[in-house]
Amino acid sequence: MRAINPWINFNGNAEEAFTFYKSVFGGEFTKIIRFKDLATAEFPVADNDADKLMHIALPIGPNNVLIANDVPEFMGRVSENENRSKIAVSAESREEADNIFNRLSAGGDIEGQIGESPWGTYAGMFRDKYGIEWIVEFDPNYKG
Repeated sequence: MRAINPWINFNGNAEEAFTFYKSVFGGEFTKIIRFKDLATAEFPVADNDADKLMHIALPIGPNNVLIANDVPEFMGRVSENENRSKIAVSAESREEADNIFNRLSAGGDIEGQIGESPWGTYAGMFRDKYGIEWIVEFDPNYKG
């Protein structure tokens, strides 16, 4: 397997969230497609969905891509209070783990403060200010 790339649905704020994620992880967006870019006579797009993102991609590290879209209004809202699957970030050091944890969790709700875990890693969990759940972890014994 080459990679697993998480794909997140948003309620119209994917671009704002991904601008924030870019400020944490760095890099450049490799793809941004708005619903209006795909509009045709066969696939009309409502005015209120035209500028929403159909696809956005942000590479994170050499093999991973964080992907998202906005859900068009006719499909209903994504429940941001559900327990979504978490996105796990494997840091290369404690310092990197602390930096990512502190920056991504800003304005969010911390579920488990970053620190020593019972399974021998340095980890923490939180829901960011956009409702996305994350685990940031550094495993000093990783032999990748």
